Amino acid sequence: MPDRRRLLVIDDDRKIAQAVAVRLKAAGYDVRIAHDGDAGLTAVAEQLPDAIVLDLRMPIRDGLSVLHALRAQEETADVPVVVLSASAVDKNSALHAGAQYFLPKPHDSKLLLASIESALGNHVAP
Repeated sequence: MPDRRRLLVIDDDRKIAQAVAVRLKAAGYDVRIAHDGDAGLTAVAEQLPDAIVLDLRMPIRDGLSVLHALRAQEETADVPVVVLSASAVDKNSALHAGAQYFLPKPHDSKLLLASIESALGNHVAP
C-alpha cells in the first residue's frame, strides 16, 4: 500500500482544525494539526507535508507571515497551500504570496477537498 499524502492544517480555532482534519482523514490523508503559525513552521521542519491548509488570522504568527516564510525557503517553496480564512479582505494578499487557493470560512468540505486534490495534481481545479 502506498504512503498516504501528508497534510498539515494550521489554524488557531481548534474546532475548525479538528473538523478539517476529520474530513481530510476520511478522504485518506495523513493529517497533522498546528494551532499557530510558529507551531506550523516547526511541524513543517519536522516533517515536510505534501500540502498545507492555512488560516490567515492567528495569534503569535499570522498565516501571511507563514506563507512568506514557506515561499522563502527552497525546500518549502513549492509545497501547495490552500488558505482557509474568514478574512476575505486578505484573499488577494494570500494568492499573491503564493497560495494556490483561497476558501472562505465557514468552509465547504467538498470544495476544500477538491482544492487540495487539485493543488496536489490529483484532479482539475474546482
